[in-house]
Amino acid sequence: MPMRFTLRQLEYLIAVGETGSVAAAAEKVNVSSPSISAAIAQLEAEFGHQLFVRKHAQGLALTQTGRLLVAQAHRVLAEARALNRLADEVSGRVQGTLTLGCLLTFAQLMAPQLRRGFESRHPGVRVGQRELDQQEIFAGIRDGTLDLALTYDLDIPRELVFVPLASLPPYAMMAASHPLAGLDHVSPSQLAHYPMVLLDLPHSTDYLLSFFKAEGIRPRIVERTRDMAVLRSLVANDFGYAIANIRPLNENAPDGRPLRFVPLAGSNRPMVMGLLMSEGSETILTVRTFVDHCHECITEDSVPGLRMKPMPGNTGG
Repeated sequence: MPMRFTLRQLEYLIAVGETGSVAAAAEKVNVSSPSISAAIAQLEAEFGHQLFVRKHAQGLALTQTGRLLVAQAHRVLAEARALNRLADEVSGRVQGTLTLGCLLTFAQLMAPQLRRGFESRHPGVRVGQRELDQQEIFAGIRDGTLDLALTYDLDIPRELVFVPLASLPPYAMMAASHPLAGLDHVSPSQLAHYPMVLLDLPHSTDYLLSFFKAEGIRPRIVERTRDMAVLRSLVANDFGYAIANIRPLNENAPDGRPLRFVPLAGSNRPMVMGLLMSEGSETILTVRTFVDHCHECITEDSVPGLRMKPMPGNTGG
């Protein structure tokens, strides 16, 4: 019996379902909008059902049939990837595609460098990258749209596997002009007197506020943002301090203003950076090889794009 659809059409269907827009889907999968529209029209003709309805300014929304088809399309594509990987295992070649999720807070600092190093060593592999929050990473690993993800050990579900790579201690990030910027370390009780800019992401927020909760105090949150670059600029322009575990090699905000990173005093829980995947994923040759690559590139003393030790003579910044 001939196939009534192609895997590529299913990929386009999922992209439109996730973005709610033909144009956004086209950009996401790097094809033209007419190609996306033609694929959706053909799928609707083949299945005899409307898959999307237009919601005026809100874009396209999946119909009930569309939601069922998208859910099944995820499973079909996951099985197709599994077949490709089985062929790779039999041949002993590291090749094919690998979809890497990366936590929003450090994606721009680490993922491109890790990808380039891996693809240079294994030219037969193409690594795709998606920047997500922790909740989206969990969903992507579960539904098979991500092969593995670079993230923190925050509230990891029991059915997923976390491979630790490096521990990142917490810092108080502040403007160079902040009254506490010259200290060797700073406590949550000292910080609580000053305004705070909070990185407001699922799971991360609870961790960032836990230092204050442990001392029975509340910080003065005056700004919230989901974007790490915006957070750095707000802090550098003295809207408030922030708590962060990411200390980039370039300690200036995107607008060029300087930042200071003061270690948080006390026995505070660090963030453990590592790789997240579904159970059994490390038996896949390409995944296993990428895990080994990350172990080589990321250690307790060296993480791509990050400053792991204070600069000589600059313990406060």
